[in-house]
Amino acid sequence: MAMFSNIRKNFQPAFWVANGMELFERLAYYGQNAIFSVYLRDHLHLSIADAGKLQSLFGGLLYALPVIGGALADKFGFRKAFATAFSTLAIGYFLIGSAGMESMNSLYSALPLMPMLSLWIIITAFGGSFIKPSVLGTVALTTTEESKSFGYALYYWLVNIGAALGPVLAFAVRSKFGIEFVYLVSAISCLLMFVVNQLWFKGVQSTAQGESLATTFKQFIAVLRNGKFVVFLLIFSLFWMMFWQEFIIIPYYIRDFISPNAPFEIIASAGAWGIIVFQLIINRLTKNISAQHAIVIGFAIASCGWLLPAFFSSIPAIIAAIVIFSIGEMVQAPRYYEYISSIAPSGQQGMYQGFAFLPIAIAYAFGGVFGAWMYNTLAISMQKPTGIWFVLCGIGVIATASMGLYNRINKPLAK
Repeated sequence: MAMFSNIRKNFQPAFWVANGMELFERLAYYGQNAIFSVYLRDHLHLSIADAGKLQSLFGGLLYALPVIGGALADKFGFRKAFATAFSTLAIGYFLIGSAGMESMNSLYSALPLMPMLSLWIIITAFGGSFIKPSVLGTVALTTTEESKSFGYALYYWLVNIGAALGPVLAFAVRSKFGIEFVYLVSAISCLLMFVVNQLWFKGVQSTAQGESLATTFKQFIAVLRNGKFVVFLLIFSLFWMMFWQEFIIIPYYIRDFISPNAPFEIIASAGAWGIIVFQLIINRLTKNISAQHAIVIGFAIASCGWLLPAFFSSIPAIIAAIVIFSIGEMVQAPRYYEYISSIAPSGQQGMYQGFAFLPIAIAYAFGGVFGAWMYNTLAISMQKPTGIWFVLCGIGVIATASMGLYNRINKPLAK
């Protein structure tokens, strides 16, 4: 009974509703993301280069727009932000999937595929831009100082339940109905969360709610002028540059060099399953390490994983590499959000948490094009696919060294 009493005290009901909605939003996102590159290349018959451009567009916007979405969520309230997000995501996912449905051929046959997909992707990314800052802002406002670190670990754990289940569901849907119907499942998931938000999410209000747009804009500019914070975010983007290749390069690599019939969606979800099993344990083991030191350690662990497929070209080696990467992610990611929350001024939690996704945006905006170029160059043209893994490991080494130097210049915050 004491345990449940502490949960009620340390985590308000809105904490669980917001994180439950985030779980299903991540199920929708990672379900489609696991098949996105293959859907574009093998189903819609786009080139790897064009597929990379669309992936960069989608990921770049999806994680860049929260910088603005977070500020708007602070002003208009998280409930309205969630409603906008889930309704728009449901429409966007359906439109992307409809481009590959036979029943829609007559409707889309006269339209140019790349511009049309680009428009659908922009719509979907706009909807998704409100989710992360709203959830993380809710976590900040519905936890106590004592429970905040654990609250972010719980958030990350629940996110990865969705990230693990989404690709598994995508594999089942692709196998039985067709790859394009994965997007229909994602749309339905978001539509259900729109209903959940309208019925059960309430009682959370940012202190910035009701401020003028002029004030919000001034706060936005003030964040951009924080040079140390911006440098920190730029270094962090190198980590996510490595991460996104799990969904950009690995599906191609598995189908082209290992087995065309392998369940690449499930393989890509190995990291999320690892996080589900070990996240809360690792959070407890590393709770006394400062957030900035935890980030450096996480970067170093994640970088080492890519050496496995460089020497052993097999599905077990790729799974092991993804799991090792996820361990590094587990060490640093929740502490990263905790660090962002700790430096955010009152009333700007949503805005700062929006900026927290800027590194992911930068990494994906370049990662899709970079990954496609690297795969075309090393794997297709030069027939040296193992070079991919050495390049990714090198990016990780640069990220680790850069963050270590940043810590020396900027003394890490005490735990």
